[in-house]
Amino acid sequence: MEYTFTLKYKLAAQDSDLDAIVERLGEAGCDDATVGVGQPGRLALVFSREAPSAVEALVSALGDVKKAVPSARLVEAGPDFVGLTDVAEIAGVSRQNMRKLMLSHAVEFPPPVHEGSASVWHLSDVLDWLNARGGYDIKADVFDVAKTAKQVNLAKEARELEPRFNRRLECLVA
Repeated sequence: MEYTFTLKYKLAAQDSDLDAIVERLGEAGCDDATVGVGQPGRLALVFSREAPSAVEALVSALGDVKKAVPSARLVEAGPDFVGLTDVAEIAGVSRQNMRKLMLSHAVEFPPPVHEGSASVWHLSDVLDWLNARGGYDIKADVFDVAKTAKQVNLAKEARELEPRFNRRLECLVA
């Protein structure tokens, strides 16, 4: 199956030859990605990767990028962090309909990762909620990629926790 996802990276100061980076990415197996280098110090790759599963697609892509640009630091795997407009597009409804669903089911609707004038959710949480309600045509590959991207992002964030804090936190959230 083909999986479509995005990997965003922060480049190290020594990674300034973008043409060489793009060439190394192609040689490392990222020839199934569109590479974006428009923002200074950043790298974004939109993959369309054939693999038996979304996990295998993302893990192999992460490995290929690491092989090509070892100093690059993953910023985000996507699709994961989304607003209501993004969810509405994936679910095939209007943004207004999605907002109405969120407001009329406030207790059951997944909590946002960030709440504010522009709230952000984990896409897989909202798709899971929509699937449970029924009546939405959510493609299985999109749902699998969203769940996997969320896991990649959570694992990345967990690695950055201070070990002492991590041990204390485990006791509180278990």
